[in-house]
Amino acid sequence: MEEKNNQREDLIQNPKEKEGETNESNKGIEVNSEPKMSVELSEENQEHKKEKASRSKHRKEDRTEDLEQEIVLLNDKYLRLYSEFDNYRKRSLREKIELSKSAASDLITILLPVLDDFERAMKAMDTGEDKENANNNGINLIYNKLKNILSQQGLEVMKVVGEEFNTDFHEALTEIPSPKPELKGKVVDVIQNGYLLNGKVIRYAKVVVGS
Repeated sequence: MEEKNNQREDLIQNPKEKEGETNESNKGIEVNSEPKMSVELSEENQEHKKEKASRSKHRKEDRTEDLEQEIVLLNDKYLRLYSEFDNYRKRSLREKIELSKSAASDLITILLPVLDDFERAMKAMDTGEDKENANNNGINLIYNKLKNILSQQGLEVMKVVGEEFNTDFHEALTEIPSPKPELKGKVVDVIQNGYLLNGKVIRYAKVVVGS
């Protein structure tokens, strides 16, 4: 009983000391709780950073996929444009060549009657008495020069005598009894020469066919 009374007296006499002890104990609790809260905040920050990094990674992946698709589309567009341009270039070149051939064909076709006249003149000279006349030699020289120039442009005369009659190359003006059995249905004479220009017919040969 005396001890209890003494303790009560001590509490009454020294209340501040007891309060100090209580505050010190509470401080100890607070000090101990601070590291716990900092750990929790640190974990939250780490999780937030991880989420942020994950979102950033996804955004980069999405952006990479978009860029790859864009590259594929641009590459496809480039290939299409290149193909169209290449086709246009080839078509233009082909049209240019055909145009030049057509222009040459028109000019050479106009000159064919001149060749015919030369050939008639040369045949007339061959039947004349003075074959070695200077005029004859000059005409022969001009004819050969003109023929060579046209040959260089792709002109060639058709060889039709003895060939099977073919409407793709020949124009039959008349039929005569064939002098030989093997010439039946074949060309036996040429009235006007036919010509090819680069393998294409520019004038049909006018022929006589054996029957």
